[in-house]
Amino acid sequence: MSWIKEGELSLLEKISANILKAGPMPKHVAFIMDGNRRFARKKNMERQEGHMQGFNKLAETLRWCKHLNIPEVTVYAFSIENFKRTEDEVDGLMELARQKFERLLEEQCFVNVCFAYTSRYEITNAVREMAWGVEQGLIKGSDVSEALLSECLYSNNSPNPDLLIRTSGEVRLSDFLLWQTSHSCLVFQSVLWPEYSFWNLCEAILQYQLNHKSIQKARDLHREHQALQQLEADRACVAELLQHHSNGKPVDSQRRQEALLHYTSCREERVRDFLKALKHKRDSFFSDLCSESLLA
Repeated sequence: MSWIKEGELSLLEKISANILKAGPMPKHVAFIMDGNRRFARKKNMERQEGHMQGFNKLAETLRWCKHLNIPEVTVYAFSIENFKRTEDEVDGLMELARQKFERLLEEQCFVNVCFAYTSRYEITNAVREMAWGVEQGLIKGSDVSEALLSECLYSNNSPNPDLLIRTSGEVRLSDFLLWQTSHSCLVFQSVLWPEYSFWNLCEAILQYQLNHKSIQKARDLHREHQALQQLEADRACVAELLQHHSNGKPVDSQRRQEALLHYTSCREERVRDFLKALKHKRDSFFSDLCSESLLA
């Protein structure tokens, strides 16, 4: 039986979904699934049951996203800070997550699960990876940029979220996707996660649609600014190289342009080779980790 609950939307839900889909729809939605423990207290149940209800709500939400043609979802399942909870609660969460996410793998869903994660650690690790690339001679210090850092994040294969939703009334990101959501629509809703409904999701998507133009404009401006920054950095590097090799003699504009094109091509090739090496490094790490787990 599928964990992502099968079933059609009600007639009213279908009509509402079709109306929403007539407007700009988010391609990637991130959720901070907050409120499981408060839900358990509210219903006088064990914390573990509250977490179980939360995982079941995730399955239901993924079904709604499927009906709304949202192709990618990212969820904050467990923060590194959550390890400070009681041993029984942590062990119970781990076992519950293992069971549920094994089921998800069987469904072939495109859902990213952030587990034992904080954004600050992710960003710090990306900086370390770039420093490793420079130490190994794969890239130059001048190749380091905002765009390259983005490529070194765990989420480098996914577009940044269009919409981030946090439940339970908390109005903070709690160290979740800080870099990736700088130009996303942030929606904070008071409902506890296990009580989340299709209508709550529709409300959040409507907020995204109302702000879509300003979000898209900010993203376009940021891309233009990034491209300009990179061009200026490349020009500065080329000017330094030409000055060194020309012995102070003036260089004509055609030679400068040719040197700029050559330098840009070489930089892009260095970056591609570095990212391939980084992927191999990470793949080897996870392969070794799996081997150790099987031997344990």
